[in-house]
Amino acid sequence: MIEVEKLSFSYPTGSRPALVDVSFAVRPAELCAVVGGDGAGKSTLAGVVSGTVPHLTGGDVEGSVRVNGRTLADAPLSGLVGEVGLVMQNPFNQISGARFSVREELAFGLENLGVPRDEMAERVDTVMRELGLAKVRDRSPYELSGGQQQLLAIGSVLVMRPGVMVLDEPTSQLDSAGCDLVFAALDTLKEQGITTLLIEHRMERLAREADRVLVLEHGTIVADGTPGEVLADERLEKWGVAPLRYTVAARRAAARQLWPAGKPLPVTLDAAVEGFGGTVESFDGGGPR
Repeated sequence: MIEVEKLSFSYPTGSRPALVDVSFAVRPAELCAVVGGDGAGKSTLAGVVSGTVPHLTGGDVEGSVRVNGRTLADAPLSGLVGEVGLVMQNPFNQISGARFSVREELAFGLENLGVPRDEMAERVDTVMRELGLAKVRDRSPYELSGGQQQLLAIGSVLVMRPGVMVLDEPTSQLDSAGCDLVFAALDTLKEQGITTLLIEHRMERLAREADRVLVLEHGTIVADGTPGEVLADERLEKWGVAPLRYTVAARRAAARQLWPAGKPLPVTLDAAVEGFGGTVESFDGGGPR
């Protein structure tokens, strides 16, 4: 569980606070997405919840952040390994370069912690099976596709068995196939009861996959609710987030009384087709017809 209360943070050289009076809680096994425009404070929030901010960056913190009941300000970064895991945008930043196969890379962190060999092998085999990496177990991490490398980065954290995972735009450098692999891995995290904070820009995937969405603007939470509530909000573009094409089409239709009165605006294709009574042919890659 993640509990953030009245959190404010300023970097040592920042001209203004990166986070201002942020409060929220994420329940066990919940997938909570965080969206917002450039400079909204998303990565800073990911860093604070994972413990890298301010432990590695310095800066002034007010308020509190607790992970599974543990106050992060009171814990050294080394002591958070088993509590919270961080996956960054570029998997290259998390591949050690010290191991020559996927299996060895997954075991690297466990070796550093002195985990017994039998337990280490069991954990590594389990993670490879869950993330679909078993078929590439003997390949070099640098021979994998971008999506597979991101899965390896997720697996390298997952094998440590943290209760909380923080992912900072893990699909930003991936194609559609790689994105599918990562979101399938997120389903695995939920099945295991892991609490997940996801910084992400692929709104259509969040509309289908997230349990909850937070919107940050200038370091402050301006919206918090289900994907259907938040991603259909007419203020979304004002907050620096591109609205979904299905929502835009339905809002235009509603202005012409072509959308059912009182029906929520859609944030998924299925909801859009249902609302239009099956009369809309399809949505292409360029937006609503």
